[in-house]
Amino acid sequence: MTEPLSQLPLLYPPSPWVTRWAHLVRPGGRVLDLACGPGRHARWFAEHGHPVLAIDRDAEAVAMAGLNANVTARVAELEQGDWPLAGEAPFDAIVVTNYLHRPLWPHLLGALADGGVLIYETFAAGNETVGKPSRPDFLLRPGELLDVARGALRVIGYEDGVLERPEVSKAAFVQRICAVREASGLVGVSPPPRYPLPR
Repeated sequence: MTEPLSQLPLLYPPSPWVTRWAHLVRPGGRVLDLACGPGRHARWFAEHGHPVLAIDRDAEAVAMAGLNANVTARVAELEQGDWPLAGEAPFDAIVVTNYLHRPLWPHLLGALADGGVLIYETFAAGNETVGKPSRPDFLLRPGELLDVARGALRVIGYEDGVLERPEVSKAAFVQRICAVREASGLVGVSPPPRYPLPR
């Protein structure tokens, strides 16, 4: 039996990094939750008035993600074959947490609308000293998210360090970024666009 929808946010709270920057997403803007797992971010954005496409290869996880009328849940293989979102309209936000498959980066950048926000958070080099994931394929190199954004997105927030996680009794090395694809014609305009920083 599936948990009641009201209980799911308690079991799977959204990442504070994601909620910290969510105010930059256009009101009612369309959100992609990539490699969504049980959909903690999909549900959070849906509850805040955003239509969400939640995608993952795990059908059981996607079923949990789709327990909200504003969430379209889709099962798709992200690492084999063609990009499963070819032909989709651009997204106003793309959220990725605890997932890394480097060949997807050009697709993610291409799927972001003008004014769209990329919020990305995953494990980084050094995590092999405290647990899993430990393979280099799953760990960001120092400054790697900045390299991905360079020339394509304006970085609004970035962190690279150790996150203490008392709920699981261990630390994690993480890297995270919030970056915006500035609309054509905004670069160099006066006054410049304003991106409110959280206090």
